[in-house]
Amino acid sequence: MKDFLLPGLSEINTPLDPEMLEVLRKQFYSEGEFVSIQTRFNFAWGLIKSNEVKDQQFGIKILADLFQTTPEHRRECLYYLSIGCFKLKDYSNARKYADVLLELEPQNRQVGELRQIIEDQLAKEGMIGVAITSGVIAAAAAAIAFFVRNNHGRR
Repeated sequence: MKDFLLPGLSEINTPLDPEMLEVLRKQFYSEGEFVSIQTRFNFAWGLIKSNEVKDQQFGIKILADLFQTTPEHRRECLYYLSIGCFKLKDYSNARKYADVLLELEPQNRQVGELRQIIEDQLAKEGMIGVAITSGVIAAAAAAIAFFVRNNHGRR
């Protein structure tokens, strides 16, 4: 399968100008029930690039619908679904979408890099969780030791 060029994550983390997103929004809603595939994709792309969680969530919804209804756009949908989930800190779904795309295009360097960024973030989040858990356990152990030490002779 041909290795298509996909935009890098640095491009995706740069939101559109609000005016440009508004142009895409107006186009999307002006087409009504007959909104074209390209208009839906463009609007979803702009929403995914947004810094607003509600926009990102709506972009993911549009992309998920496109994925189901337009097989010819599935690879692009998978890529942006992965990025959208990543931006929403839904790392397990971000990884899932990237993995499916890597199955289709195992040599795609950009998708491989996206997958590595997701894994790095998961590892980072895991380390933070371990540190928090360790801190809670250490605090509980210290509290128990204090209680035992101070209450040992009071019987």
